[in-house]
Amino acid sequence: MALLSVIRRWHLRDKISIREIARRTKLSRNTITKYLASGETSPRYPHRKSPSQLDAYAAELSDWLRTNQRQSRKQRRTLRQMHATLLTKGYAGSYGRVAAFAREWRRAEQERAQTAGRGTFVPLLFAPGEAFQFDWSEDHARIGGERIKLQIAHFKLSHSRAFLLRAYPLQTHEMLFDAHQHAFAVFGGVPHRGIYDNMKTAVDKVRSGKLRDVNARFAAMVGHYLFEAEFCNPASGWEKGQIEKNVQDARHRIWPTVPPMPTLEALNDWLQERCVALWHECAHPVWRDRTIASIWQDEQRLLMPTPSPFDGFVEQTKRVTPTCLVHVERNRYSVPASYANRPISVRLYADRVVMVAEGQVIGEHVRRINRTHDGGQTLYNWRHYLSVVQRKPGALRNGAPFADLPEGFRRLQALLLQRPGGDREMVEILALVLQYDEQAVLAAVELALEANVPSKPHVLNLLARLTGETPPAPMDAPPSLALKVEPVANVARYDHLRRTRHVA
Repeated sequence: MALLSVIRRWHLRDKISIREIARRTKLSRNTITKYLASGETSPRYPHRKSPSQLDAYAAELSDWLRTNQRQSRKQRRTLRQMHATLLTKGYAGSYGRVAAFAREWRRAEQERAQTAGRGTFVPLLFAPGEAFQFDWSEDHARIGGERIKLQIAHFKLSHSRAFLLRAYPLQTHEMLFDAHQHAFAVFGGVPHRGIYDNMKTAVDKVRSGKLRDVNARFAAMVGHYLFEAEFCNPASGWEKGQIEKNVQDARHRIWPTVPPMPTLEALNDWLQERCVALWHECAHPVWRDRTIASIWQDEQRLLMPTPSPFDGFVEQTKRVTPTCLVHVERNRYSVPASYANRPISVRLYADRVVMVAEGQVIGEHVRRINRTHDGGQTLYNWRHYLSVVQRKPGALRNGAPFADLPEGFRRLQALLLQRPGGDREMVEILALVLQYDEQAVLAAVELALEANVPSKPHVLNLLARLTGETPPAPMDAPPSLALKVEPVANVARYDHLRRTRHVA
């Protein structure tokens, strides 16, 4: 192209002859004349057609590649196998030509998919208090000195763009219910609609159009908070594009600044404070002269007041083992000994495990999420085993549930176990927590240790003083029990007894 421009400039502007131009460029005069006569400013070259032996098999090979793409990884055919099949059909070309065709086919398919993804969309506008959008994402944080993978619940009000992040170890029903409870509390109310994708914790089955088989527990939560759940079409993330963008923004606006946290609760408190702070820092994408926080304050007045928290648990039926333990998610939790070898209900919340029997709560533990495939953890409550050690006091010495007794009880146990019958006396002191407040019993034990009188009678005496128990009222004896001859207070009788014993 540069040479053609020079030839045109020399001849048309500088009036140099074709012979001189041919001498300078080493081109024939016929070529130069052809360039000048065409009047073109850029050279054209004839389309080159390079026939290949693979052209006759191109359509069939494309079908193979398309089918192969839909197969699972273990069922896919290799290009070597496809080349071998083509050889049996009469293809005489090399494997390299087949590999080149496959590379070009994948590139074209990728471009086609990207082009199809960049469709035409209509901007959406939401009224104040109309809707919120929800989605999950996956991120990491350092908690308790360990880098942990977390599931992040994202909420965003569609009008004001106020958003909230909350971290959980799993994407389960109880985690989803807890996230909604905290989000509505932070937003100050409940919108009319909630927009979701077809997550398994909400949708049991996707049917044609907008029909969905909604999970029963999710429907109960929606009915409690009185909003309408709306689900996007499958693989149509743009229908909730606000929350999709919020997930991307959070990865470079929030997560790089997350400091190491001691607990998951501390991380969630930090995330809530950071999100609210960003409301005041970020401008609204539509009204650029106002912040998200100012728009949210207007929208909050149109939200439905938040009702009482939804009792968001997932219930399971478990049988208690002879060791008074219930197995839940590879962990073990203790229950009162009276329920051993019996079925009970276990209610899983986001942060705790509650045991229920006959409609009554019989035990509660902090929930532990076991991320490994080992034997898990065992969480004891030593109070659950008091009825057992009352029958078998010797089990107190090496009983695993009593390994974590409060320090005052442990010091008293170390002293009492040195005496005969000390096991039973210690059990009787521990059993006082069934009648009195545990802190009061522990305070009485510590006072007894300070007085160097480690015994059950002294602990009972101190406990009565601490709890302010009134002495029993005097009783009037009935006439039938009255003494006919009442004793006389005569101390001289003791002198008589002493002289008599001395003489003997």
